[in-house]
Amino acid sequence: MAELFRPALADVRAAEERLRGRLHRTPLLTCGSLDRLARRRLLFKCELFQRTGSFKIRGALNAVRSLVEESKRAGAGLPQAVVTHSSGNHGQALACAAQAEGIPAYIVVPRTAPCCKQAAIRTYGATLVPCEPSDKSRAETAARVVQETGGVMVHPNQEPAVIEGQGTIGLEVLEQVRERQGLDPAQGSAPRRQRGSKKQHSHFCSMQAPEINAVVVPVGGGGMIAGIAVAIKALRPDVKVFAAEPRNADDCYQSKARGELTPNPHPPDTIADAVKTSIGPNTWPIIRDLVDDVLTVSEEEIKQATRLVWERMKLLIEPTAGVGVAAVLSEQFQAVPRDVENVCIVLCGGNVDLSSLTWLTDLPGQAE
Repeated sequence: MAELFRPALADVRAAEERLRGRLHRTPLLTCGSLDRLARRRLLFKCELFQRTGSFKIRGALNAVRSLVEESKRAGAGLPQAVVTHSSGNHGQALACAAQAEGIPAYIVVPRTAPCCKQAAIRTYGATLVPCEPSDKSRAETAARVVQETGGVMVHPNQEPAVIEGQGTIGLEVLEQVRERQGLDPAQGSAPRRQRGSKKQHSHFCSMQAPEINAVVVPVGGGGMIAGIAVAIKALRPDVKVFAAEPRNADDCYQSKARGELTPNPHPPDTIADAVKTSIGPNTWPIIRDLVDDVLTVSEEEIKQATRLVWERMKLLIEPTAGVGVAAVLSEQFQAVPRDVENVCIVLCGGNVDLSSLTWLTDLPGQAE
């Protein structure tokens, strides 16, 4: 893995081409009742409908396809294996991508990862290797597996190809919004006609889609928000990019506040299991330079927001996806200027651990 890599829009465009026809173009939806609660117009990028149940397949598939292309150019065989560490979603995605290419996959997973995510990794034919729930244990165990298998490490959020793949979310959001206005997202001309586009329009809001003023993205290791920020700030520098994270895992907030990379000192305790890891050396410089602000939310706010989406939108998001919704509904976001009216929230995944829903009974009252 290269360190301090800085992707450009061209890299994200290349990922978009590499992934074309291999992924779902996930819908952009709205919800009037959540608009009223937020007192803004919200658009929800529904990555829970993506292959493997989260956005992670974008980066994992781009990384695996890049490895296959490099092997072909070098006249070599396929990699002996691919290896990663993951709280679940990236592991599923890499296992799926590797299976499609006939490459063995070894996934290092914290022993506390949801059982549903561990089971899904095995379903895609990967070998699951348990580790302790800390960044140190994940990295050390993965390094050992690389040595033992001769595999290629595909980091879940610092690998350049992963960051570039996640950035395609930003391209897709801008394209979907501007299509509704009859404009090409980059050129301001009539949109390129895409196969299946009429069908996709049926997933959009019935009202005229607004131009977006901001995107809100949950952040763990930072691969998704880094890729999205690169794409959006290159095409629409006026659009605000906000990171959202649990207050119990606020390394991104601390890093921005201090102006230096500040990992979580201890394994975080949060219901948002997919964002327990810290941002790293490749994602930090992008977040430092391109992300406008970091919003933190409490565990109670995450639970309430997740429940609201289940009840009002009928979308079974996982709590990590609820982090972005909680941020937009928070008092902190009310301080954001009112001209930031049209906000896109990335619902990053829907791999819900149904066995853990006992927390629902702890919530006071019904959602208002």
